Amino acid sequence: MVRYRRAQCPGGTFAFTFTLKDRRSDLLTRYFAIFMAAYSRVRERWPFETIAAVVLPDHVHVVWKLPLDDGDYSVRIRLIKFLFTKGLARAGVHFKSLSNAERACWQRRFWEHQIRDETDLQHQVDYIHI
Repeated sequence: MVRYRRAQCPGGTFAFTFTLKDRRSDLLTRYFAIFMAAYSRVRERWPFETIAAVVLPDHVHVVWKLPLDDGDYSVRIRLIKFLFTKGLARAGVHFKSLSNAERACWQRRFWEHQIRDETDLQHQVDYIHI
């Protein structure tokens, strides 16, 4: 099994992209209220500052600043994905089940980039705004 090594930097600033499994889907915009409810719930329990964000039909780009005492962004993304998928199921959206009992809603991993400096941050925020 491949083990991914992710940067853990409490108080760090990161850019993330997480994507639906079906790139032709519009679930994120069609069920935007469900996504935002999941996002808000996670932010209440696992705080982070949203510097920039865009929700597109099939994927999300965000830039987060993590708390000084917590660098675990993976749990935040995992919970957002989980709660959104659970909300979709309650709304009657059905997904094909995979062999390991997970639903085929999200791509399994996500992309992350640790922000190095103010110029890098500005590039990430500009990309999101474009």
